[in-house]
Amino acid sequence: MERKFSQMHDFLMKELKLMHFPVGMTLLYSEEDANQFKKTHECYAPVKPLTLCQAELGARMEGLNILLEMKKLWCKSARIGFGVKDIEAADIAALHVRFCESEEQAETVLRSKPRLTGKPPVAIALMPLGRCTALPQVVHFCCDNMQAYHLLNDWMVVARVHPLRPNLCVNSALCGGTVFTMIEQQANLTLACAGNYNSGKMERGEINVMIPGKDIEKLVDRMVRRKEARGGVSLTKLGNPFPGIDVCQNCPLISFRKIAQEP
Repeated sequence: MERKFSQMHDFLMKELKLMHFPVGMTLLYSEEDANQFKKTHECYAPVKPLTLCQAELGARMEGLNILLEMKKLWCKSARIGFGVKDIEAADIAALHVRFCESEEQAETVLRSKPRLTGKPPVAIALMPLGRCTALPQVVHFCCDNMQAYHLLNDWMVVARVHPLRPNLCVNSALCGGTVFTMIEQQANLTLACAGNYNSGKMERGEINVMIPGKDIEKLVDRMVRRKEARGGVSLTKLGNPFPGIDVCQNCPLISFRKIAQEP
């Protein structure tokens, strides 16, 4: 990487005023890969089975390298999405009770969610972007509306994709949203689902942004260039630090003039 992961991490934290660490997510497909990750990283594992959202707290809030083995992945939605579990009648019935009007609709919803095919992963590595040692498949941001606005506007420009059509699934905010990005190699935006909301500190209205790992350096470079050229990364008011002055764009009342210094 021309721009180090730690540099990108620090820049994003400072310039977007993030409250949560951006998290690099990488699937590991063999026991050998999982063991190699353990040998080469100071890493932590959940003591008890957790959802993907809960396990990611270690990375996005504590700054830990988390190795979540699929046998410790408790969330059925995530297990189905990552291709380590087949859809069963009990899954359809549970979705019907909570979200759908019939079991037929629930089955349609489940089967239309993004799902990985082929060899299932044995684990997923969840690391703060600044501690990544290789390019992650996805970089996940738990962020607010305006942070998401900046990330996704810049992603659309560097990826040359417009308009962005996010993929939001019933009750699969982080897992389904991440799998979609892995498959389509497209940025994604999802609202917190029930499990995601309850996983930790989403009550401020945070939302999820997933950026393909291959695009993260180009995205950061665009922000760096804007700061160097304009003085700040803000898109709401060019030349300002993020987020820019937070007032109505044409408000005539709130303005400031530099005071001339006395000779």
